[in-house]
Amino acid sequence: MATLALLADIARRLINIYGQHESQTLLRPENHLLLLDAFAGSATLRGEFAALCARFHAVRERIAHLDEEEREAARRLDLLSFQADEIAGAQLRPGEEEELEERRRVLAAAEKLGGVSGDAFERLYGGDGAILGQLRRIAASIADLAVIDSGLNALATDLESAYLQLEDAAIGLRDYAARIDSDPAALQRIDDRLDQIGRLKKKYGQTVEEILAFKQGIDLELEELRGREQDRRQLEAEQEQLAGELHGRGAELTGRRAKGALALKAALEAEAHQVAMKDAVFEIALEPLAEPRPTGFERIEFLFSPNPGELPRPLARIASGGELSRLMLAVKQVLPEGDVPTLVFDEVDSGIGGATSALVGRKLKNVALGQQVLCITHLPQVAVFADHHLRVEKQVTDGRTATRVVALAETDRTREVARMLAGTTITESALSHAAEMLASASALTA
Repeated sequence: MATLALLADIARRLINIYGQHESQTLLRPENHLLLLDAFAGSATLRGEFAALCARFHAVRERIAHLDEEEREAARRLDLLSFQADEIAGAQLRPGEEEELEERRRVLAAAEKLGGVSGDAFERLYGGDGAILGQLRRIAASIADLAVIDSGLNALATDLESAYLQLEDAAIGLRDYAARIDSDPAALQRIDDRLDQIGRLKKKYGQTVEEILAFKQGIDLELEELRGREQDRRQLEAEQEQLAGELHGRGAELTGRRAKGALALKAALEAEAHQVAMKDAVFEIALEPLAEPRPTGFERIEFLFSPNPGELPRPLARIASGGELSRLMLAVKQVLPEGDVPTLVFDEVDSGIGGATSALVGRKLKNVALGQQVLCITHLPQVAVFADHHLRVEKQVTDGRTATRVVALAETDRTREVARMLAGTTITESALSHAAEMLASASALTA
């Protein structure tokens, strides 16, 4: 399935029709520029200019985008700078919060820790009733018995070992109790630090590590924001450079077009004068643009005047279907190559006859050497130059009218040309004349 618009777009690339009420290549000014560049040999230069123009506009749009973002970027810069300073001022360390929590628990329970550990030391080591004193006496008694019964040696050893371990534990408890110091000021400092970390966690992350990672992201964005001014200076320098290159390349393109326009005008007028437009004037207007387009610094339009005393005007406003067909025929003599493979000429023979008709036929034949040409004509002088002939006719079948196109064999071609010469009554003289015309045209184009 395809839409009518899609088919119309495809058709423009496959076929051009030149006749009354048809939208043609010559009626669209954008195609005038392409035709002029093809004649002047500036198509490659136009492509280079278009690439430069695209780069220039891309840089200019980037600068405009930076301008639009400037106010928001300034607000963002202030916010990020405050956040970065706040986090940096806290001087956070990975694992710091866990260390502080552990230290806080110890300080908060300092009285209990010191009391219990000191009491345990006293029970183990202090005074006559201390556990270690009793254990020492028991161990000594068992050691004496082991002298009598060697089976107690293991027990005596275990008791001695237990004594030594408990003694180490008691000394450790004593040293621990000595270190424990109730320090309300230190506890307050830890609480204040934990509060500070807690406030930062509410803003920037659930852990100290996440806060530090957030800070890294801020630093990268700050670097980007602070580099905007440098980016802008670089873009402005690039824009200035591209503007210079664009101006130089555009001036070269304009100069080549202006020179080509004079030559194309002369060539097209010469061709038009040969096909019954002896007073035709052809102009190629180069209208400067305020801003460069990808196609250059000027707008191109073909202007035409068919009669003396008339100012040249745009083709779409002044050229008839027949004139348009002959003008395109003239263009094809000057620029025979084209991207569209099929050309249809309608009314190309309007208002002409005699030797001019034969000349139009020969020019159509010349175009057909490079592209397929279909010509709708009522003049035998034009028709005889064709390689193939098709007759369009109407038939009435069962009360219905239908149009069909019939491909003509050689004999039919002669009769059809004779009919165009003589009308409804085809005489032997007309057939002979038609055969002679076909043979002559074939010899001229062989």
